[in-house]
Amino acid sequence: MTGSARSSTLRSSALPSSAWGITAGLIGWFICVEIVSGILQGFYVPLFSDIVIQLGIRDADVNWFEAGQLLLSALVVPILAKLGDMFGHKRILLVAAILTALASWGLVFADSFWTFLLFWSLQGFYVVWLPLEIALIFERGRQQNRGVSMTRRAAGLLVVGLEAGAIMGALAAGRIYAATGDLALTLMVPAIAVSLIAVVIWLFVPESTPSGERRLDTWGVVLLAWGLLLVTGALAWMRLIGELRLGGFAWLLVAALGVIGVGVLVWFVRHERGHAYPVIDVRVLARPDMWPVQTTAFLIGISLLGAQGPLSTYAGTDSSLGYGLGLDATERSYVIGIYLVSLIVGAVLFAVTSRRISPRLALIVAAALVGVGYALFLPFHLEVWQVLLNLSIAGIGCGALVGAMPAAAAAAAPFGKTGEASGMTNTTKTIGGAFSSAVFGVVLAAGAGSVAGQTASSLGGYLTVWAICAAGGFLAAVLLVFVPRVAFADGPPSG
Repeated sequence: MTGSARSSTLRSSALPSSAWGITAGLIGWFICVEIVSGILQGFYVPLFSDIVIQLGIRDADVNWFEAGQLLLSALVVPILAKLGDMFGHKRILLVAAILTALASWGLVFADSFWTFLLFWSLQGFYVVWLPLEIALIFERGRQQNRGVSMTRRAAGLLVVGLEAGAIMGALAAGRIYAATGDLALTLMVPAIAVSLIAVVIWLFVPESTPSGERRLDTWGVVLLAWGLLLVTGALAWMRLIGELRLGGFAWLLVAALGVIGVGVLVWFVRHERGHAYPVIDVRVLARPDMWPVQTTAFLIGISLLGAQGPLSTYAGTDSSLGYGLGLDATERSYVIGIYLVSLIVGAVLFAVTSRRISPRLALIVAAALVGVGYALFLPFHLEVWQVLLNLSIAGIGCGALVGAMPAAAAAAAPFGKTGEASGMTNTTKTIGGAFSSAVFGVVLAAGAGSVAGQTASSLGGYLTVWAICAAGGFLAAVLLVFVPRVAFADGPPSG
């Protein structure tokens, strides 16, 4: 072998190791980003009672914070993900981190319901972090002919960071507030964390290769924004009307709002099919390895986002009624903590087993676990250990799917559309959560009033919630069977 040939061989053998080192470091920084994302999701919940007192509002008004952030996340994720494909995923990730930091600092100084609602809604920009991170990791790994497998393993680790951050945030918030006695000072903690992570993204995250497309379908953005705004707004009002038990005219207005929203989204799809530079390429979404993934994200959003409120209220329902666990706030926090730990276990198992079994099979098993976990609630729900077992089974499935969905969507997307595809899983999951949250609110409100001083929901209402969650998990498993067997496998390196 000549010296030049030996040198060439050494360079070619060293390149994958070096490239893996760069990607491993990138994953490490993204785990830090997801820890901060988890802190944002877990830090404020234990403080809501104190925030209500500080702002002089009612407990029920807290629902508007969730609705506002839900609306914003549904609007911005597909648009920012598309901009990431166009101009570079790091650039848009940094913009989203800066906007989240500004909103977090705004919460520190908010002194009224409306200012807090505004900044709380704007803080929802963090929801686009994970899809953009998945796109960056996938594009980096694609060059090594292992973008798909690398992204699957990385996604599991990112979810571990996310859930660990949520636990850290929930545990730290109460202790910091108890130590300082100052709500504004306590709220500075997540604001500082987001500010620091924006610096980390700026300094240490490399940029991806933009698609080269520089045209944004402005009219498509307008149609998408209005369609999502009307649909998610109708769902938010649907839940509120159910809780307040308003009359038929209110239901008619909400139904009209929802129908108009669906009509606008249909208009959006027709417009995108004929546009050369669509905001969301509906032809890609219709591919046989893509639509089951997006539908699964919607179905899993039902249990992951929509069922947590009913589970919390069931755990606190007085067991003298013949159902419910009768747990106080501290005991309920332990139940939620165990559920979060099960999400971490599911994410870790997905990351570990993704090398050994077919990713398609892993997705089917994870979705089936969600269905089994919630189906077990139907006969077994009277003892604490039964609820914890059911939640743990469902949580393992959800934990695997949270990371698997954006990774699977990125694997099924063509070059230049990874951010768009992975971002859509977040949007469909959010819409699934919004839809189920509204339906569950109506179901539980319909059964309330006959017991416990007009406050407790009926057992039938809870059984309906669990049955819907179980059906969503099983249906997702069935849909994933139709994904081609070779889907989500590593393909040839990009040019």
